[in-house]
Amino acid sequence: MERPAPATLQVDGIDIVYRRRPGRAPGIVWLGGYRSDMLGTKAEALDAWAAETGRASLRHDYSGHGESGGQFIDGTISKWLAESLAIFRSQTKGPQVLVGSSMGAWIALRMVQELQKSGDGDRVGALLLLAPAPDFTVELMEPQLSTAQRRDLETNGHMEEHSEYSPEPNIYTRALFEDGRANRVMTGIIDTHCPVTIIQGLADPDVPHTHALKLVEHLPADDVTLSLVRGGDHRLSRPQDIDLIVKAAKGLCERISA
Repeated sequence: MERPAPATLQVDGIDIVYRRRPGRAPGIVWLGGYRSDMLGTKAEALDAWAAETGRASLRHDYSGHGESGGQFIDGTISKWLAESLAIFRSQTKGPQVLVGSSMGAWIALRMVQELQKSGDGDRVGALLLLAPAPDFTVELMEPQLSTAQRRDLETNGHMEEHSEYSPEPNIYTRALFEDGRANRVMTGIIDTHCPVTIIQGLADPDVPHTHALKLVEHLPADDVTLSLVRGGDHRLSRPQDIDLIVKAAKGLCERISA
């Protein structure tokens, strides 16, 4: 299988790089996590499945990530949301399955809200949320900040935290926390108007499964499926995890097409 060639769309003066595979709808739209890029294991597996089945596939790197331009430290949820909406609106046709991984699930939920505001809510046929981390700055991080980290945010405008996935530390800015509060979704009912499937590892050290359970409480009950994966970590990249993700994507596509 040949990987789609990269293409570029300028959003607010920044080159956002994306890879689009033509195919039929509903297609797969990948939304990666914090500091992740579009060439990760899960994104590649979903693109390969799309190629095998003739479905469209779209993925991109947020500014400051992967192949895209911009500085990571300038990123916020609002900025990455605007980039994702621009790519989605310009590069897809028909209903799509938004697949959001970790922070990408937050972006996906905000995309649904913004598309509904503009009258394009029917463009989202389903959501597949993997180790979802909506509102992670407020819900998961702020309560755990140390006095030193709060001081760094206040005086330096950013803080650093050891990363389990990179030799470089994670950087979180004061702007990210402030913007995160403005983009909260778990403050009431989230009307997605489409089926939602959530896959969450029970051995996830970054996003506890209780966060996924809390998210379910904010979603309409009839169209939500939650799968808790024994032994699954935050990456959900083991062969059995990938199989589960692809099977879920297939089921959602078939449900939309029915």
